[in-house]
Amino acid sequence: MGAVHLRGIVLPAGAPRDLFIVGGRITFTDIDDAVTISEGGWITPGLVDAHAHLAMASPGSPATIEDAVRASAAAQLTAGVLLVREPGSPAGHAAADLGGALPRTVTAGHFLAPPGRYFPGLAREVDEVSLPTAAAQEARSGGWVKIVGDFLDEEGRVTPNWSAAALADAAAATHEAGARITMHATVPASIDGAIAAGFDAIEHGHGATLDHLGVMAAAGIALVPTLLIGDYIRELTTELPLHPDDRATWLREVDAHMGVALAAHDAGVPVYAGTDAGAVDHGLVASEIALLRDAGLPGAAALAAGSWAARAWLGLPGLEEGAPADLVVFPDDPLEDPEALRHPSLVVRDGVVVRSG
Repeated sequence: MGAVHLRGIVLPAGAPRDLFIVGGRITFTDIDDAVTISEGGWITPGLVDAHAHLAMASPGSPATIEDAVRASAAAQLTAGVLLVREPGSPAGHAAADLGGALPRTVTAGHFLAPPGRYFPGLAREVDEVSLPTAAAQEARSGGWVKIVGDFLDEEGRVTPNWSAAALADAAAATHEAGARITMHATVPASIDGAIAAGFDAIEHGHGATLDHLGVMAAAGIALVPTLLIGDYIRELTTELPLHPDDRATWLREVDAHMGVALAAHDAGVPVYAGTDAGAVDHGLVASEIALLRDAGLPGAAALAAGSWAARAWLGLPGLEEGAPADLVVFPDDPLEDPEALRHPSLVVRDGVVVRSG
């Protein structure tokens, strides 16, 4: 395919520009014989779902795990998502390399949990002694490691899964392998453990306090609040054998979680948009970005959390000279109207148009 041309308001700069694609790469140098494929609208770096489980809740009736992963990724692509971060999967590293026709992926491989301390069949079960070795093994293929930080005990209380020493050793092993480590954390004590151990991110983060957020900001620990699963958690409180006190706490904290997301942003914590697809449908990152706005984040910060800032966090550029041409065009301004994100007119992955109209 020869050179192509787009003109529109390029985000995040917000200025109208002519953008060209040659050999799958972006250039802002004029190319006289380029074919115009889009004129007008807002051009944003590809959207990012920073927390999605591609082997779970896949559309259709996939016959294999690999089919499930690809079906979920295709649903993400239709929504303009060109990068998926998968923090844990029962399918391990199945999402590590899906090819050019689907979103780029960053995976944590298997969830890591102690025996009997997560939903049956979802995690790779390891004890504390084996955790650092397992973390290093998962790190080598995907760039991330995901630790399940807490779960129900025999009394229906949500309690931490690991000792401080085990978490510190897992973080050290992950970092030595050149990867980053994150925690599924839904109680304050788990967040304490992740922070003390030097984790790189917190998933969900229900019950996070201002003290937590201050330390996270200083340490550069990110938060992926997954606001979209609020109703799912409310349903879980009726299905799981939770202690009455913990049920009340869960309900209170899920109601307060949008305030936690805003407080995190205001404290300087990097906040990213993740849907927890697998608990909900795939392709809903526009809804997560809208919830971040509803929580009080400025429009640019909410969109950045699901686009250029999230791409940078995961090691990919935005709309820059020489960058891979991963972009989405919207007819209406997504900074002003979050509903605009639901209606991309053009999706380009690595210079190839994968959705038009």
